Amino acid sequence: MITNLTILEPGNLDGLIYLILFILLGPPIFLALFGLLLYKTNSRKAGKIFFILAGVYLVVGLGICGALLAGF
Repeated sequence: MITNLTILEPGNLDGLIYLILFILLGPPIFLALFGLLLYKTNSRKAGKIFFILAGVYLVVGLGICGALLAGF
């Protein structure tokens, strides 16, 4: 019976960790770069809004994805 349960064990999960890190850090970096681009042009208010969105996404992502990576 024990030998049949070894099929259910996962193998290498490094790709899953990289995917979670990409979801955690990818959009805030993109939003911050887009906000910087808008801030340097005439749309300063829109650039500030994208900076705020990047910060909020980073805080929420660190909370949710960080908890997943920590194992809670």
